[in-house]
Order: sequence, then C-alpha cells, then structure tokens
Amino acid sequence: MWSLETLGRVRLSKHFYMRDFLMSEISAFHAIPNIPDDPDLAVKHAERLCQDLLDPLEETFGRIAIRSGYRSAALNTYGNENKLNCARSDNPTECHIWDYPERPIAGTSLVIPWFADQYYQGRDWRDLAWWVHDHLPYSEMWFFPKLAAFNLVWRPVPQRTISSYIAPRGLLLRAGDAPDEDQRTRAARYADFPPLRGIAYP
Repeated sequence: MWSLETLGRVRLSKHFYMRDFLMSEISAFHAIPNIPDDPDLAVKHAERLCQDLLDPLEETFGRIAIRSGYRSAALNTYGNENKLNCARSDNPTECHIWDYPERPIAGTSLVIPWFADQYYQGRDWRDLAWWVHDHLPYSEMWFFPKLAAFNLVWRPVPQRTISSYIAPRGLLLRAGDAPDEDQRTRAARYADFPPLRGIAYP
C-alpha cells in the first residue's frame, strides 16, 4: 500500500525522486490531490524519463528546473476543462499523465537555466532542440517562449518530433522524417555546448 510520503521518496534515477514531479500549482490552489491512480506504473514510466533523458541533461548543463511533471488524470481533466493550459486527458500527446495502462508515456516541462540565459540574449531555441535530437532518445519536444521551456517526452518507441511556439513556430521535425539540416550543420549550432555528461561527480 503506497502512502504519498512513500511515493515521494521513491528514487527514480541518480538525480531525481518522485517528489520532484508531484508539485502542481493547479493542485495546490484548487485543492485537488495529485496522486497517481496506479503508482507502480507511474514510477515505472518516470524511471525511464529520468534515466534516459533528464539525468543526461543535468549531467551536461547543471541543474535543470522542473516546471510541470506528473498530473493525475482527474487533475489534468480539471485543468483542461477550466482552461489552465492542460491538454485533454484522452489526447494521445498529453504527456503529464504517466499511469494510463494503454498509453505508456512520461513527459515533463523543464527549463535549462544554462540555456535560458543565452536564449534571452537572442540565442536560437533550435540550437538546444538539435542538441537533444542528436544526443538523447526523446520522443517529442515542444518549445515555449517563456524561459525557452520545453516539454520533453519519453515513450518506449520514440516518435522523434519537435514543435515550437517560438518563431519559427510550428513543426520543426515530423515523426519519421529526417532533419532539414545535416548533422554537421546541426553540430555547428551547439559547438560551444558542454560535452555530454560533462559534469564530474564523485
């Protein structure tokens, strides 16, 4: 039997615990619990998100900031119905509900402060998008204007799509397509990035 305290203490990866993803302003303000219907399944999918995608980001760029992580189906539905920037819970691209048995997925909205500082000085969001594309087994990314935040999604079979609400807006990479820019051109964009997993830990 899970308790919320026990769930929050589950270590998902080297750098992340389940508690890192349970905070929700919608939940706190509207007094709607953000508790998984199936904690074991939520943890299983969250482990892949953290170990495959988030740990490498943290070990490359330093601390990353989680803006929105897990949402229960009930909380997400409330957010959608009240126009609080939540997609429909039955939308196959809704990535914050991690415990739908028929939809193995886990996603989070995050900010990389190292990159956000440069973004506000005029750096192109696509530099980061192509770095992730070339280094990590992501499924989907969506970029947003504030802080160059983006949704990063894990699926067991990645779709490999990139979209943005930052100019140039729209779909940068469609599932199954090859990037318009070749690998050498993409790599030139992020030549000054830290090396993958470049931070040394004891």
